[in-house]
Amino acid sequence: MAKLVVKQVRSQINCPLTQKRGLVALGLKRVGQVVEHESNPAILGMINKVKHLVSVEESN
Repeated sequence: MAKLVVKQVRSQINCPLTQKRGLVALGLKRVGQVVEHESNPAILGMINKVKHLVSVEESN
């Protein structure tokens, strides 16, 4: 499976609670933090909910 590199680029301040929980579930706590995940439907769904707060790149 492909790996996804997810970086938080915008603050979670003034976001709905569901989006804040989505960032925590992805392992993101602060702006500029980077995490790596396997590409699967659950992770892609979480990323889709917070796509305006994160940047996503595919890695090998």
